[in-house]
Amino acid sequence: MMTRRNLLQAGAALGVGSAVSAAASAQALKFQMSTGEVMKTKGLVDTTESLPVNDPRGDGRYRPKFRMGLGGLAAGNGFNTVSSDEEILGMLNAAWDSGIRYFDTAPFYGLSLSERRYGDLLRNKKREDYVLSSKVGRILTPSSEPLPKKWHWANPSPFHYKYDYTAAGTRRSVEDSLHRIGVSSLDIVFIHDLSPQNSDMGDDWIKYFDDAVKGAMPELTKMREEGMIKAWGFGINSPHAIYKAVDVADPDICLLALQYSILDHQQALEKTFPLLDERDISVVVGAPLNGGFLAGRDRFNYSSKIPPAMKEKYISIDAIAKKHGIDIKTAALQFAEAPSTVSAIVPGARTVQQVEENIASMKVQIPEDFWSELKAKNLIAQEAPTPSDEPAQKKVRG
Repeated sequence: MMTRRNLLQAGAALGVGSAVSAAASAQALKFQMSTGEVMKTKGLVDTTESLPVNDPRGDGRYRPKFRMGLGGLAAGNGFNTVSSDEEILGMLNAAWDSGIRYFDTAPFYGLSLSERRYGDLLRNKKREDYVLSSKVGRILTPSSEPLPKKWHWANPSPFHYKYDYTAAGTRRSVEDSLHRIGVSSLDIVFIHDLSPQNSDMGDDWIKYFDDAVKGAMPELTKMREEGMIKAWGFGINSPHAIYKAVDVADPDICLLALQYSILDHQQALEKTFPLLDERDISVVVGAPLNGGFLAGRDRFNYSSKIPPAMKEKYISIDAIAKKHGIDIKTAALQFAEAPSTVSAIVPGARTVQQVEENIASMKVQIPEDFWSELKAKNLIAQEAPTPSDEPAQKKVRG
């Protein structure tokens, strides 16, 4: 069916030319370094050559041009760890200088701290040179009283928050984010934390979801039609809202945190990804390292309680990785990026070293035998896409 967005994209596609084949574009994953050097890398970033990655079926669904981004939770002093403004700005500059051009943040991260720190970098860059996503669902209000230590922010900004998924609250939240970051627009807006796993909500998440159906979802669609944003979707730690929303709204892209990693991916492969594929909705994978666990941190999915089964799987995969001359973090990042449903991954970082290590991981050529051994030992799903499948996985679907 020809929709408004089909029609708009059809005109844009004609300007590109049919000579750019899907297979050629899928293999042209390159990024432009600040020095001008063009480097081939494993899906780090994809620039002007990447129409099939940005819009794989030519029907108007937005996908970020850059396949690897930077998550903003750590920039908000996440995990109860204090980082100075100078440390975070150094990390952000290192990310930029290394080719990162997709930045994801949220008002909730440090209660505006992450957005303001991102602004220290981004307000000085050309807006068309990067992709920026933030989130809606909470309105921040100034307060002299510190927020109760329910959440894992160390030294957050002096704000409290209230949930607001109304149309007016959604538009205000976007405008507040623009002011904090100091930029003129957002590319992607995610409706944040509509989930029964949100301890503020629990079973009441349905009430907030109903508010979003009447408010945030149509308002974001209106903003997209106005050209104020390019795309919207959900930024959530469980898929419940997506399962309900696809029948009542028209999201473009969803940020799935804690739902697709080398350790835990079965539900996404069996249900979430097929549901989204039917509607050509792509996925940004958040927390591909399970909240730092796959990078050696003593936590799993933002919790200090590490499930024994995950410990056992980690040990098994790590041993096989070392046998093949790689490390488990490298395998985890490339695994998360491999499915065609995935348009980007946004691992977090708080230091220059972490950024550099993440980028280095995307340049490693992982032996195909490594993935075969994981499947043979049932450590990853048999149907899980892997980097060795990439030419087939990244080609234009349709």
